[in-house]
Amino acid sequence: MSNPETPATPEPIDPSAAAPPAAGEPELDERVNNRSRRPASAAFRDFVAAGWDTSAQEAEPLAAAAFTPARRAAVSARFPGERIVVPAGPLKVRSNDTDYRFRAHSAFIHLTGLETDSEPDSVLVMEPTDDGHEATFYFRPRAGFDTEEFFSDSRYGEYWVGPRDDLRTMSVRTGIACRDSAEAPEAIAKDLGSVSVRLVRAADEAVQTQVDEARAQVQADLETARAGDDELAEFLSELRLIKDSHEVDALREAVAITREGFDRVVAALPAALADERGERVIETAFETAARTAGNGVGYDTIAAAGDHACTLHWIKNTGRVSPGDLVLVDAGAEADSLYTADVTRTLPVDGTFTPVQAKVYDAVLEAADAAFARAAEHATRPVIFAEVHDAAMEVLAHRLEEFGLLPVTAEQALSPEGQQHRRWMVHGTSHHLGLDVHDCAQARADMYLGARLEPGMVFTIEPGLYFKAADLLIPAEFRGIGVRIEDDVLVTPDGVENLSAAFPRTRAEVEAWVRGAGRAGSTAAGSAAARA
Repeated sequence: MSNPETPATPEPIDPSAAAPPAAGEPELDERVNNRSRRPASAAFRDFVAAGWDTSAQEAEPLAAAAFTPARRAAVSARFPGERIVVPAGPLKVRSNDTDYRFRAHSAFIHLTGLETDSEPDSVLVMEPTDDGHEATFYFRPRAGFDTEEFFSDSRYGEYWVGPRDDLRTMSVRTGIACRDSAEAPEAIAKDLGSVSVRLVRAADEAVQTQVDEARAQVQADLETARAGDDELAEFLSELRLIKDSHEVDALREAVAITREGFDRVVAALPAALADERGERVIETAFETAARTAGNGVGYDTIAAAGDHACTLHWIKNTGRVSPGDLVLVDAGAEADSLYTADVTRTLPVDGTFTPVQAKVYDAVLEAADAAFARAAEHATRPVIFAEVHDAAMEVLAHRLEEFGLLPVTAEQALSPEGQQHRRWMVHGTSHHLGLDVHDCAQARADMYLGARLEPGMVFTIEPGLYFKAADLLIPAEFRGIGVRIEDDVLVTPDGVENLSAAFPRTRAEVEAWVRGAGRAGSTAAGSAAARA
């Protein structure tokens, strides 16, 4: 036995002593990694290719297929005579030989109508014609059972990751002519000297490199070309400012899944209190619903207890949940359509707000109500998007003055030269919502903040107050309290609709929500103890 204080030195591994590959298998230096170790015999290849069901795939049009032609027509009208290239994007490596779940670029989804994890490495090309554009969807079609890809490609092979659509099936589903992605490079770069190309950049590095190199070969003005790409991205972003009925229905579904997730969160609060990383208990409770009923979360869930609620994008979710805490949960489920909700509720884990917590919560709720009311005025007068924020700020500034926290009057703070109230709410009150949680983000300022509210717009209303524990300019009783209330809002012809109206929202409603879940949790725990 070796001395316990002196670790034994392991014998070095002799590569020559490794077992030789079995008959029919490749030599070690031919292997990429352990996953690629497979038979290479002709017998295996013949046998693995035989006996599979080759019946034609069934296909029906996607729900969005009736709406995407109008979207593409708008792009065509805006850029006549120019080739439009919209990549989906590639798979992205998470670590070593594992990839993140695929999620296509939002502009690609909007113009093709595809859903969930379809289709990495694909690209939509809109070729100019005499009367508009002809759209072709280039993607990697299903490989035959007799191909090497079928059984050996761990990234794309059907044996490894499941079947893909063939060209005919995808065409039926999208309503777009489909071709093999192997043909895409020629379609993208052909006749570049005589045809202007606009590309959605930063979606697929390989496609972007191909276009840039092709432009250089024909001595195109690269600065002008990049400006054209930026203009395309801007237009595609602005095209999503007004949602069609399919998009509104998709957002309603995302909100419904999100409500299920929040109910799971509230039910999980007792377990969160008992766990060292209670914030993670909350996070995973929500994500269970999002992944079970939808595609997953639309963005990283914020589950912020106590002072963490004052960190606007707290997504570590590593903290404890302690008695007396408020927990700020900012979460949104992404439906299979890839449209996402975005809702925030601030929950008293004990089922009751303390007096100072209640005072802060009521101020934020009043600000939210004022923003809703301002937005609804669009039915009788023009309302600019930025006015929604202004309405919330007017309330918060006056409440902060009443709390004795402002060094000036509320009116002085609200002036452009003041803004002291923004110390406790540095973010905006609203952002557009859709395929991206911060949708339409590349739109021009005058089309976003400066735009008139129009029916079909969907955005958030989410004022908050954040009093950090380290803030020495406020009384101790306020420190460590963070409150945000966020709802998803649809602009209608006669006002606005709160898409998340089914969520408890007032202080009394939220307290009853938490208390009801707590009683249910206590009953379940008692029953389990009795059974034990």
